[in-house]
Amino acid sequence: MDRTLDEGPTAPPAGARQRGRGALSNASGRFEAWQRQAVDDGWRHAEAAVDTVPTELTFETARTIISGNDSPDVPFAQSANPYRGCEHGCIYCYARPSHAYLGDSPGLDFETRLIAKPAAAELLRRELARPSYRCQPLALCGNTDGWQPIERQLGLTRALLEVLAECRHPVGIVTKSALIERDIDLLTDLARDGLVHVSLSLTTLDGTLARRLEPRASAPQRRLAAMRRLSEAGVPVGVMVAPIIPGLNDDELETLLAAARKVGACRADWQLVRLPGEVAGLFQQWLHTHYPGRAARVLSLITQMRGGALNDARFGRRMRGEGPLADLLAQRFRLACRRLGLDQDWPALRCELFQPPAMQASSIAQLKLF
Repeated sequence: MDRTLDEGPTAPPAGARQRGRGALSNASGRFEAWQRQAVDDGWRHAEAAVDTVPTELTFETARTIISGNDSPDVPFAQSANPYRGCEHGCIYCYARPSHAYLGDSPGLDFETRLIAKPAAAELLRRELARPSYRCQPLALCGNTDGWQPIERQLGLTRALLEVLAECRHPVGIVTKSALIERDIDLLTDLARDGLVHVSLSLTTLDGTLARRLEPRASAPQRRLAAMRRLSEAGVPVGVMVAPIIPGLNDDELETLLAAARKVGACRADWQLVRLPGEVAGLFQQWLHTHYPGRAARVLSLITQMRGGALNDARFGRRMRGEGPLADLLAQRFRLACRRLGLDQDWPALRCELFQPPAMQASSIAQLKLF
């Protein structure tokens, strides 16, 4: 790996608010040999702790780009992620613990120490050209947001879409970024042959809550505008109301669905907040800092829907929860979708149009090395 940009400053004390960042600390990951604990010795003034932690970017020489998935809770069997980490900084992000495998913190490191795979498109081309490859819908992206801010400069996700369009390969997309409008030319091309559908994630219409929950994601109104533009261009668009955080944004469920339907969403889905691994501690710290008066109630409601714990990783329950409160949320969602006409399934993505990419002789020789 080659690190670019300057090394960031020492992590701020736990609980110090960082402009434009979600996590309030940089706790050690599970797999690090050393554990760090922030201590305020009185020398750092509170005003100094509000400076934004800069973003660092590392380039990774990856060997593969397609990842398989065998979870029955996720509606895709394979995905491609051109980045690791995500600058959106969503405090609830279930992917945060993945940074611990890299020796980085799932806290601020996850949203400030990003890893890009510059050869992503070439790797995808090679893997689609394998004689053994069998076409099935590919998800962009499963463990990051492909349209996060650094995509404006690097364009790696667009390069992946170009390969998929060239090969007539089906793709499903979930994002919370209005930057996806940039790729409307490729998306409309794919949509004409039934090769794409797009879901935009929507958590709240409250600007203050959105800035705290998802500090560098597109504002809610920009996501709605992107839905409208994609829908008007003929791209099948849905809304993912996620995550639902009881006691914080669950009262907006019907409002969010209605807003998405108004701008052209044709279907909807939802997920209950998940707090795996280190996310639980990060979320609790965030909650007590930003919403101290609600913290006890929010955590109580979550545990009531998670069998007495903050997280339940069991298949079939991790996305929806269980118990009376979870059942009530599911019923509210079903009724609202039925009333709004959002209770439709996605049209099946077509696989029969797939054409393996043409490979140059040099690329085929390199492919054999894998």
